[in-house]
Amino acid sequence: MTLLETITHDTVHELRLARPPVNALNPELVGMLRDAVLSAPGKGARGIVLSGHPGMFSAGLDVPSLLQLDRPAMGAFWKVFIGLCEALARSPIPIVAAITGHSPAGGAVLTLYCDYRIMARGDFRIGLNEVQVGLVVPAIIQAAMRRLLGAHRAERLMVAGAMIDAEEAHRIGLVDELVETELVVGRAIGWLQDLLRHPPEAMSETRRIARADLHAEFDRVDKASDDEFAKRWFSVEAQHVLGDLVAKLKAKRG
Repeated sequence: MTLLETITHDTVHELRLARPPVNALNPELVGMLRDAVLSAPGKGARGIVLSGHPGMFSAGLDVPSLLQLDRPAMGAFWKVFIGLCEALARSPIPIVAAITGHSPAGGAVLTLYCDYRIMARGDFRIGLNEVQVGLVVPAIIQAAMRRLLGAHRAERLMVAGAMIDAEEAHRIGLVDELVETELVVGRAIGWLQDLLRHPPEAMSETRRIARADLHAEFDRVDKASDDEFAKRWFSVEAQHVLGDLVAKLKAKRG
């Protein structure tokens, strides 16, 4: 069974996360998604829609499986995850996040690097809740959050590990539009099609200049930042909180 579906809508390629039940991001899915984003322009795509399934975009990192990794393996995974974020940020073609439902932690992170975010209206939540599970929001991700929301609002949400509802996310600019769940993907395709009607060279170069600050953040990333995340992942506090989280999930399931 594939973990990632590619659906072609003429020159717009939809990359649909397909790892039930919650599209949790494990090493295989993250690697596949990074490769798909990087290869899409060479396959004729002029725009990308990143989507999930109705009710759930992505629940973020697959904590139960990642807790089984040793430190070198976790460091390697984090390098690939940041590589996925960089692929989204540096994509030569525009990307829309079709946020089809809940989008905590790593799911929300992916949307930060897209050009535009369309979220399902309703009782869905989005946010960087890393602090609540004993993790630190890395500098490269904090920078992307500040870019969208401004320094003060981003700080308040990240330090609190806040998960906010769709209406609030739209009000503060964390997402750009709200539509009914069944319309999210179609609206994302439509937004891209409207953008792609502009003269392509003018649009692409203007976009490149406008996103230069985002690209610059990745120019500053070095190996030390990967090591720092692994160090924090294996801290006593993080391992304790994450272990409790996994235990609660197992108890809830059965």
